[in-house]
Amino acid sequence: MQKIYMGDAGPKVSPAVYGFYRWDDVKDADATLKKIFHLCMELGINTFEHGDSQGSEKCEQLFGELLSEGAFKREEVVLFSKCGLRLPSSQNPDVRVRHYNTSAAHIIASVEQSLKNLRTDYIDIFLLDKLDPISNLEETALTLERLKESGKIKNIGVANFSVFQHQLLASYLTKPIVTNHIELNLLNMQALDNGQIDYIKQRYMRPLAYAPLAEGRIAVGTDKQAIKVREKLEELSVKYNVHIESLAVAWLVKLGALPLIGTTNEQRIRNAVNAFTIELDHQDWYELYNVSVENSNKTL
Repeated sequence: MQKIYMGDAGPKVSPAVYGFYRWDDVKDADATLKKIFHLCMELGINTFEHGDSQGSEKCEQLFGELLSEGAFKREEVVLFSKCGLRLPSSQNPDVRVRHYNTSAAHIIASVEQSLKNLRTDYIDIFLLDKLDPISNLEETALTLERLKESGKIKNIGVANFSVFQHQLLASYLTKPIVTNHIELNLLNMQALDNGQIDYIKQRYMRPLAYAPLAEGRIAVGTDKQAIKVREKLEELSVKYNVHIESLAVAWLVKLGALPLIGTTNEQRIRNAVNAFTIELDHQDWYELYNVSVENSNKTL
């Protein structure tokens, strides 16, 4: 899988990214992570997204152990980490309610912990997960820039930012934002309607699209939208001779998005990677789009 630039200012990454955002309930996480890591590397995915909340934090530690054991060289992988979302858990007894924290203190603590967990001295892309409206934005931006200048983070990114939040943070930064991590799939196209995709492209970046298979809804969802989209995917899968999940990811790739794969199912990971062999026809892309939005009577 040929590496691509995230944008004008971003680093080279694999066209698909593996993320640990759905690992809270994964059994035997150590063995599973080793298996998934080696599969990803075999398939050409060398870019991994971590984070400081729940399952992702545990996965940082396990990933760091792989590095320390010599399973790979640091320069062979591209590592994301992120902070902002705070969730009550046994690991965080001080967190009483779900909230966001993008204060300088929390950002610094999160970066330092991720570096320790991952057993590395730098993070390739650090994402700020949403924008805490009661944090000091000038302090937040200054902290991100100082971390970049120190070399602890190489690039600044954001996650789940609206267009206005993206513009707001960018106005305080002298360093570029290299990506926005957003939810985007055939069953959730809000990013096409609310301007997120347009603004990301205006800034010459690629969106990082999480839940590319709508967390399984595309394959097994029983609601009307999921059923209709699946029927169209099944129809087109005969034409392209591929799995419906590969087509669903190919729809994202044609938008210029980087799919963020979160499943631990080996075949689903392979299906996602197979998307990059598909040249999805222009009108087939719109057929899938139109089927998805029929219920809300939207057209592009």
